Amino acid sequence: MGGVWSDFRPVRLFSLTTLKPKTWTCPLQPRGRAPAQVSLMKSTVHLLLAIGVVSFVPTAQLPAEETALAPTLCQGNYHSEEDAVRQLARLAATYSDLDEWNDRATRIRQQILVGAKLDPLPDRTPLNRVVHDKRSYDGYSVESAAFEARLGFFVYGTLYRPTAAGPYAGILCPHGHARGPSGGRLRAAQQHRCATLARMGAVVFSYDMVGFGDSQHYGWDHKHPQVLTLQTWSSLRAVDFLRSLPDVDDQRIGVTGCSGGGTQTFLLTALDDRIAVAAPVVMVSAHFFGGCHCESGMPIHKTPDLETNNAEIAALAAPRPLLLVSVGGDWTKNTPLVEFPYIRGIYKLYGKTENAENAHFPNQQHGYQYLKRQAMYPFMVKHLQLDKQGVYDETTQLYDESNTVVETPERMRVFSANFPMPKHALEPGSIVAF
Repeated sequence: MGGVWSDFRPVRLFSLTTLKPKTWTCPLQPRGRAPAQVSLMKSTVHLLLAIGVVSFVPTAQLPAEETALAPTLCQGNYHSEEDAVRQLARLAATYSDLDEWNDRATRIRQQILVGAKLDPLPDRTPLNRVVHDKRSYDGYSVESAAFEARLGFFVYGTLYRPTAAGPYAGILCPHGHARGPSGGRLRAAQQHRCATLARMGAVVFSYDMVGFGDSQHYGWDHKHPQVLTLQTWSSLRAVDFLRSLPDVDDQRIGVTGCSGGGTQTFLLTALDDRIAVAAPVVMVSAHFFGGCHCESGMPIHKTPDLETNNAEIAALAAPRPLLLVSVGGDWTKNTPLVEFPYIRGIYKLYGKTENAENAHFPNQQHGYQYLKRQAMYPFMVKHLQLDKQGVYDETTQLYDESNTVVETPERMRVFSANFPMPKHALEPGSIVAF
């Protein structure tokens, strides 16, 4: 990248309370324009009025729409960008103080659980964790790992540990929908992210979605009819898994993922208050609900009693630290003007606006590439008390990933001929009992 360093500058964000530009100081932000404002400006002004940035027009004047008569699947681009802004204004008009928001937050969480068929929450069966085949590298180690989210249903992954002494923070790293033999948690970008966080003092668990990585290798299909249920429950049990490990600090648990992993990040954070810090990447959008059954294939967003969207679900993290990473090249293009002000409005109710941040890259595309990892690292260092010494370069103001050893998919397998799958494992494609 040596030929393009001169083309970077900080991105400009908008402060909720002043509407003046606020600079985020990543040294690698590519030069470019802010998100397109013309077509959304009128609707955005309505949203800002509704959440109290400007207060001379009552929220009662905002447009209202009737709710559906039955639970509705809100999938993909369920409505337009303008409709999303109008919806956020309607949502903001349903609460005026912290007590009213907390009541609404409880209802949203309940709707997610009911829609995902996780209400009541299942019993937490034994994890029967498997951790083996340790590989030692410079500043961190890697182990093949798995646990049983339900009896016989395994979650496969890779466990990264620091070589320095604990106690450690714990970080979950769900992945997105990148396919192929080196997709999912097997991707080099995912390995760089996990290894670098481990070198700074976090125990990191990178785990497969259903039908990806080892799950696919052992015969599971991502089109499984329970995929949203299984992945949400697997993430909740992944918190149990991290907390069961030696020297992991229960109060310092974070999660960060991109795309479909971003959806898992904000859903898990919404449902589990044991998550202390969250960084969903290129996924929090008010108009895009996720294009996969694992994100929007069950009625978690809209019922006769309540409508919501992924921006508001992400806001359920409040007042815990939340970093939204967004780009100009996908459905997060409006985040600085639309989703982020709405979320900051909720953080304002707690008096914790400083805990909500947005790193926006107007010239970047979908993914968890190098620039976005560079935005995430300092956020995790700050809020999980990681040790950046030996990783952070004061001269370049970058986090060095060059010590990562990128392993092959074969090296990362959990079970093999030498370490066979337990005989009680469910057959691929089985319906899992809850």
